[in-house]
Amino acid sequence: QVQLVESGGGLVQAGGSLRLSCAASGRTFSRYGMGWFRQAPGKEREFVAAISSTGAYIYADSVKGRFTISRDNAKNTVYLQMNSLKPEDTAVYYCAADLSGLRATTERAQYNYWGQGTQVAVSS
Repeated sequence: QVQLVESGGGLVQAGGSLRLSCAASGRTFSRYGMGWFRQAPGKEREFVAAISSTGAYIYADSVKGRFTISRDNAKNTVYLQMNSLKPEDTAVYYCAADLSGLRATTERAQYNYWGQGTQVAVSS
């Protein structure tokens, strides 16, 4: 069982920045692939960014150049640095763990565990 707890969400003006954190339980965090997804009201959950156990990463086109995913295995934590935020980035952000960890994946079905989410709101 892996528990994921997100933090760092909040309200920010357009153009601002936030850093989300996701703390994971378990002694084998370094082997997990980790992903960030988001869900806006009335929309499906969508992929944002992912990082593999070896540090490979991938981003959704909508956030490339603005968001950065990183991980600190010593702290069992994955981060999402979000810069140049736009109102369309408003959503609940979820982190997820892929126990295979072999690659950074965009596929929701590949992820085994999910956090409860943290709200990000960007005002115009």
